Amino acid sequence: MTPTLITLLGPTATGKTALAAEVAFRLQGEIISADSRQVFRGMDIGTGKDLADYRVHQTDIPYHLIDICQPGDEYNAYRFLGDFIPAFEAILQRGHQPILCGGTGLYIDAVVRGYHLADAPVDPDFRRSLEPFSDEELTARLASLVKLHNHTDTETRDRLVRALEIQEFAQAHPEAYRRLPPMQHRVFGLLLPRQTVIDRIETRLRQRLDEGMVDEVQRLLDLGISPQRLMRYGLEYRHVTRYILGECTDEELFRDLFTDIRRFAKRQMTWFRRMERNGVVIHWIDGTLPLAEKADLLIEQFRNC
Repeated sequence: MTPTLITLLGPTATGKTALAAEVAFRLQGEIISADSRQVFRGMDIGTGKDLADYRVHQTDIPYHLIDICQPGDEYNAYRFLGDFIPAFEAILQRGHQPILCGGTGLYIDAVVRGYHLADAPVDPDFRRSLEPFSDEELTARLASLVKLHNHTDTETRDRLVRALEIQEFAQAHPEAYRRLPPMQHRVFGLLLPRQTVIDRIETRLRQRLDEGMVDEVQRLLDLGISPQRLMRYGLEYRHVTRYILGECTDEELFRDLFTDIRRFAKRQMTWFRRMERNGVVIHWIDGTLPLAEKADLLIEQFRNC
């Protein structure tokens, strides 16, 4: 039989990890994280790893794709698929239920809709050949090679050139593509009233600042990671780095970060709704229910699909 992957998604601060761990406990499952920043070691508070959530009823739930990279490394959807595939296959070999859980829409979409992603070496000659062309011409050329799943590849000239470099290399080297193994999908989402999400974001942000998020970012800077690199990780790392550099006050740090996280949660929901428009069936669960009831509903729907 074709194995089935359970996917649990939702915006930040909706309680995805706790629910995924409860479901994993009941189904003898293992969790694969779909979070673009939790892959980095030492980036714990700012990414909300909440590793205590993986201990359920005195049982440690196995998890994957957390703490697998050094801070400062580049990580992307191509690398994610390369890490997801062996984790998924190893879970199946152990006879356990794989559960994908996270809020990085691109990573989840790449698995659920089966993106064909490739990588390529840097080619200086190829890059020079693109110099005479406008961004609009390069975007059209990229669109002729691959369906554009998002706008990140065309946000800057550098990203556009890199995307073309990858796609044209992949056309000549089909073996460069990441190819997902056969699987069926059951996708679940946690849905909360917007104001509840905002309140949770505020509470969690205050908690993380109290737990030492500023000290965490300072340690990363002390390790030699450049401020520019840290700020590229976005949200907490961008704003806290600016704070450490003296570019904002305590009050501005909280206000601006709170605003950006709220906007981020909204963008996450926009991505998930776009997945639905693209044909992905998401079974939404009322996030205000007690944890046990949410797990009951998810497992019942999973078994009845």
